Amino acid sequence: MFRRLMIANRGEVAQRVTRTAKRMGIEVVVIASTADKDQQWLNEADEVVVIGPPRSSESYLDQCTVLEVARKTNSAAIHPGWGFLAENDIFAARCQALGLTFVGPSARHIKQFGDKSLARATMTNLGLAPIPGSKEAVSGLAEAERVAAQVGFPVLLKAVAGGGGKGMRPVDGPSNLATGLQQASSEALASFGDGRVYIERLIRQGRHIEFQIMADAYGNVVVVGDRECSLQRRHQKVLEEAPAAGLSQAERERLLPILTEAIRKSGYTNAGTVEMLMDEHGTAWFMEMNTRLQVEHSVTELVTGLDLVELQLRVAAGERLPLKQEDVVTTGHAIECRINAEDPANGFKPSPGRVTKLRFPEGDGIRVDTHLREGDKIPPYYDSMVAKLMVHGSDRADAIARMRAALEQTEIEGVTTNIDLHKAIGRFEPFVDGSYNTTSLEKELMETAWRDSI
Repeated sequence: MFRRLMIANRGEVAQRVTRTAKRMGIEVVVIASTADKDQQWLNEADEVVVIGPPRSSESYLDQCTVLEVARKTNSAAIHPGWGFLAENDIFAARCQALGLTFVGPSARHIKQFGDKSLARATMTNLGLAPIPGSKEAVSGLAEAERVAAQVGFPVLLKAVAGGGGKGMRPVDGPSNLATGLQQASSEALASFGDGRVYIERLIRQGRHIEFQIMADAYGNVVVVGDRECSLQRRHQKVLEEAPAAGLSQAERERLLPILTEAIRKSGYTNAGTVEMLMDEHGTAWFMEMNTRLQVEHSVTELVTGLDLVELQLRVAAGERLPLKQEDVVTTGHAIECRINAEDPANGFKPSPGRVTKLRFPEGDGIRVDTHLREGDKIPPYYDSMVAKLMVHGSDRADAIARMRAALEQTEIEGVTTNIDLHKAIGRFEPFVDGSYNTTSLEKELMETAWRDSI
């Protein structure tokens, strides 16, 4: 096992990885920008290195400086967390060239699955059917028109690179295709430096289902569980639950061997998430693969009792997975509320500032992942996450009841948060009865009951 690990990230994810690494007896080096250097959570690291100014490009995304810090601190491995450099194949390759272990998949797999059109082609060859659409990026309007006619309107234009809903445009008919293509390509180019776009069938009122996988270098692959992330705003996840409420047991059993074999054949190692979109008939189609640990991995940990960061570190250190598929047992139901410093009543405008009061509930069935302490600042330069408030119940109804109670007991002052939105979700009938989909939050809750309550 590694003697010393550097975490190339900040905030909640750095805190999360630190917790497991320290438990495993690994020394932890954490980097921090000048905007983060006084945060209290840094005190848990064995060494803190201030890496640069607040701007991410001059600190957390500065590959040369990050690698130099790893070398100077005698770190044997780098954990990238999620975001920043986590899915950067060039960074992973540079780590390998310098003899540093990148805690994640190989640079080849990051590149292969980071290109969504290539990922679709790869998974098709491996037996996992993608949403019907173009096999690769379309070369222009003429090809887009041909592919859209074959797929059938409505279609969805999607950026080959990146994520987070950028470079995506729904198109209802031929008359809107040229404009949609131009807009999607321009946004993709501005956001990711890559204007390529592909086309897939638009599944309306679909459900976002994802499968957590873990694989080692010896051909062992385990599907650790499934999650549902259908409650979204502008394609950004707001709440997740495990297991997936909308996935039938029959579809789950159909997909598990296909997923396992696809990952095994690909040679992929470490943690990854296969994201799928389930249509109105209950069939799940491959969308993309995230070559890293997800923010919402924690709900899978709650229902399985596994520590996914520990598994990541062990696999990265060359160990075999210490479990087989039959060892993965799901117990009860878990829900995660992403508590962000943002103002839902003001277009979800970020609300940076100093946290003057921070109180979370405690007890059985409650887990809170946060890097913040009272007195800490939420800088305006990064994401606005305050905490992941999670509950674990005996079943879904029990988990929802625990979620409602936990939210009522949470107190945060000094910044505006989206806690009231989560309280509204807890009373939202489509969520309570499990019938919600990817449009429910924006099209139903926020346009009616939520709007009227703020």
